[in-house]
Amino acid sequence: MLIKEFRVINNCTESEYQVGQLYATAMASKEQTGGGEGVEVLKNEPYEKENGEKGQYTYKIFRLASRVPGFVRALAPAGALDLYEEAWNAYPYCKTVLKNGYMKDNFSIVYETLHVDGSRGELENALKISNGDLKKREVVMIDVANDKIDPKEYKPHEDPKLVHSIKTGRGPLTDPNWTQTCEPVMTCYKLVYIEFKWFGIQGKVESFLAKTIHNLFIKFHRQLFCWMDQWYGMSIQDIRELEEQIKKDLDVRRNEGPAISVPSPSESASIAASSIATNGAK
Repeated sequence: MLIKEFRVINNCTESEYQVGQLYATAMASKEQTGGGEGVEVLKNEPYEKENGEKGQYTYKIFRLASRVPGFVRALAPAGALDLYEEAWNAYPYCKTVLKNGYMKDNFSIVYETLHVDGSRGELENALKISNGDLKKREVVMIDVANDKIDPKEYKPHEDPKLVHSIKTGRGPLTDPNWTQTCEPVMTCYKLVYIEFKWFGIQGKVESFLAKTIHNLFIKFHRQLFCWMDQWYGMSIQDIRELEEQIKKDLDVRRNEGPAISVPSPSESASIAASSIATNGAK
């Protein structure tokens, strides 16, 4: 098992990020869906646990067999590559569990995220994990303006060093030290547990997943910043209505539309699905 903690500093408030993240996730789902594959949203509803935790629960299936790396597809039987996501969004804390029906407990990606207003990535144990996990954890700082991305995915209108938000006056993020000077500011502390038990390829797949998740976190948060004028000012109710409409669109696109080969940058299961849905493993 690999344990990674990604710390993403963002030029927005915690409450603004909640809307931006949900908007970007919903839009990303559309990129994944078509030609009999993609995202199927089975549940999207409020929940309350016995301990008093309240939030939004989602259950999704990702049908992405044609985009799984060849070495995995060759070993897995037909129909065994669907991914199942359960997510509990009790913002500012969120938890997502991704599994596969064929591998059962031998495969999982678990995300725990805490969103902290006014933070610049300085909290050393924001999610209060055990000493044992702390020893295994690797911390990865993400700078959405300066971290490298795949040149094939570069788009000037999704470059925080070039984009200026008309609605907020923020950006472009040209200061090399913007993470320490920008206002407002918040940090996403994303703890990721990656486990893939398959003799002979476990290390290769876990490392591939970790690298891909890292790259997709960068891409997702670059888009979140650059799309700010699209989601800024929306309410949570606006987002829920958008999600409902996109769910209907996904059902149509999955059955009728052309297959889309662009991996999703979404931070929940869309990221995990894309982790093994990217063409090939290096």
